[in-house]
Amino acid sequence: MIVVTSVAMYTTILVLHSWLRWLALGAGLAATLAAARGKTDRVGTILVSTLDLQVLLGLLLYFVVSPNMAEIRAHFGESMKDPVARFWAVEHITTMFGAVIAAHVGRVLARRTADPNARRMKLFICYGIATVLMILAVPWPGMRAGRPLFRGF
Repeated sequence: MIVVTSVAMYTTILVLHSWLRWLALGAGLAATLAAARGKTDRVGTILVSTLDLQVLLGLLLYFVVSPNMAEIRAHFGESMKDPVARFWAVEHITTMFGAVIAAHVGRVLARRTADPNARRMKLFICYGIATVLMILAVPWPGMRAGRPLFRGF
């Protein structure tokens, strides 16, 4: 029973993490376009919130429930020689953290800026960087570490 619950938890978190990426990518694109147009930053709030939830789910996968990551972490040195294992152990998580940091920095810088044009530019640049980093770090089908676009239970 414990093993089944563990497998169910892993699958649930993995599917949520996989599907939530579409909301994060969509929010990233929408927030970048909204900043370029000088619109309100409501979509930026959705972007940052979605990214924060993605980080939580990703860290649960990385450190708690993923059997693949447990194996990679147990043999980290050997894993760095394997491009797929290296992608999951280092490249994916590092690039995604960069996206989260860029989005958060953009919000903080914009809040501290009085000039609306400078505020808009800071949001546009930071959200744009976050979106590009997310696109680069997604395991697209066809990549060595590629995964399905829509993972199911």
